[in-house]
Amino acid sequence: MHRLFVGLRPPPAIRELLIDTMGGVPGARWQSDEQLHLTLRFVGELDRRTAEDAAHALASIHAAPIELRIDGVGRFDSRGRTNALWAGVRPHDAVTALHKKVDQALVRAGLVPERRAYLPHVTLARMGGGAGAADRWLADHAGLASQPFTLGHFMLFESHLGHGGASYEAVERYPLAG
Repeated sequence: MHRLFVGLRPPPAIRELLIDTMGGVPGARWQSDEQLHLTLRFVGELDRRTAEDAAHALASIHAAPIELRIDGVGRFDSRGRTNALWAGVRPHDAVTALHKKVDQALVRAGLVPERRAYLPHVTLARMGGGAGAADRWLADHAGLASQPFTLGHFMLFESHLGHGGASYEAVERYPLAG
């Protein structure tokens, strides 16, 4: 089985900006440089044949390169407890349109459509039950911003779960050429 997702990888200077924000929340599991990405669609666990069909379907996507910028930070909560910290990206239009194209391509390959609302972001930390409060970190980094950057491709990644968290392997790269 292959645990897959489709994402965008920010350039090194942007990843460095994000890494510089990491720290100050006890118990947070901060992402490594190799883990920083913007998910377009979580695919899930697929057998080899279905994974190949999905990869082939993604190759049919036509979209222009995307210009984004980092814009603020936020958190995801579950039952009143923060479970992730993230950096936002703007504008949403182009990346949301690409998300929809990815979802439609995967549906054509036989996968079920994405049901969750889509919020473009880069996860910075995962928070377990013993993690400290993140309010101060959120206030300190509320103004996080970058210069615009252009992403000229999206990627299919395989996620390998291990003791130290997930590691991601790029499986395929798809150009954004319009």
